[in-house]
Amino acid sequence: QVQLVESGGGLVQAGTSHSLSCTTSGFTFNQYAMGWFRQAPGKERTFVAAIPWSADRTYYADSVKGRFTISRDNAKNTVYLRMNSLKPEDTAVYYCAAAAYVFEDQVSIATTYDYWGQGTQVTVSS
Repeated sequence: QVQLVESGGGLVQAGTSHSLSCTTSGFTFNQYAMGWFRQAPGKERTFVAAIPWSADRTYYADSVKGRFTISRDNAKNTVYLRMNSLKPEDTAVYYCAAAAYVFEDQVSIATTYDYWGQGTQVTVSS
């Protein structure tokens, strides 16, 4: 049974840092690209960051570039999202996702991903 479980959500102050984790099971983690997406209230789910199985590169949405860092630990089947300089507009439910096959120009497309977690709420107060 495939499981992706996000953790680390909560209420944080603007300007601070916070980290999310996504622990996975039920698939061969080190053969999957991993991504983070988010969905703000009343809005569509949007791409945040992605990292291939090899972790030799990373991809970011323009809105988080320079502030967020995605990383992975293949030994722990876990992907992380470090968020710095948080803004109120970063408030959203954050989802992790796994993709078996993804081309570089498709990392930001939600339908590329095969498995999804249930999400964790991050609320940034001003």
